[in-house]
Amino acid sequence: MTSSSPDPAGPTRRVLLLSHTGRDAAHDVTMSFCKALTEHDIVVRLLAEEAADLGIEASAYDPPIEVVDGGPDLAADCELAVVVGGDGSILRGAELTRASGTPVLGVNLGHVGFLAEAEVDDVENVIEAIVSRNWVPEDRLALDVRAFRDGELVTHTFALNEASIEKAARERMIEVVVEIDNRPLSRWGCDGVVLATPTGSTAYNFSAGGPIVWPGVEALLVVPISAHALFARPLVVAPDSLLAVEVIARTDGAGVLWCDGRRAVDLPPGARIEVRRADQPVRLARLHEAPFTDRLVAKFDLPVEGWRGSAERRRRAEDA
Repeated sequence: MTSSSPDPAGPTRRVLLLSHTGRDAAHDVTMSFCKALTEHDIVVRLLAEEAADLGIEASAYDPPIEVVDGGPDLAADCELAVVVGGDGSILRGAELTRASGTPVLGVNLGHVGFLAEAEVDDVENVIEAIVSRNWVPEDRLALDVRAFRDGELVTHTFALNEASIEKAARERMIEVVVEIDNRPLSRWGCDGVVLATPTGSTAYNFSAGGPIVWPGVEALLVVPISAHALFARPLVVAPDSLLAVEVIARTDGAGVLWCDGRRAVDLPPGARIEVRRADQPVRLARLHEAPFTDRLVAKFDLPVEGWRGSAERRRRAEDA
């Protein structure tokens, strides 16, 4: 990771700042970013609704804050999108920056915050890294998700973590047939099916009993939810596989398609959902090169007492 000073004669630098205004700490953290970045001649762009919620006056800064209404060009010309919030906010940030491919850097205000690169008490270091451009982009495999009714495409979207097909009513199961690479695999009566990426393996996939997959592994995951079947184990398939889930036409219960827990589409009996690797990955911004194992230990508070290893390895782990 290299560091370089901003060129005073270069083009205007812009950073999109997205904030979960419902969290208590969001106001102070967002104000800190606005103050520090503008002091370094970096233009900060905010959504109008969030600026109003936080009481931020655009003209109080030099250069002035750019207040915009959103839309597909929200992150256009921005070198980075900084998201102040938890994993849900970062997933929203990935959605809002999808069109531009702007890297997303998360500052965690939530509990686990697996997608976040920094914690709320590390804001000063994050600001310094942004100013000096001391970060690197990291592409994460995303999902292309399509839903069909009677052969007609009704939804085409993407997901960073997962697409899940779930029952709509608590008292009923849904009957589904899972297909991989245009061949039927098995039929299940179940509460649902999670189709996840390695990035999403620590999210819904993990809660449903699926494996944790290192981000550097390219693969797709298939995890049944409470399936009534002999063969209903989590599956890890090739990254270029085509996954499909068909809701049996004569099933009693309708279903719902959820993408990253944010976008929902009702699925009547007979619906078909196809999921494949998206052509465009989601780009995250990374400040640290710590091993993914260290992230697991920190985020899940895993017990590692008694580990001996080598003296050098222990020193590196303690310094991380």
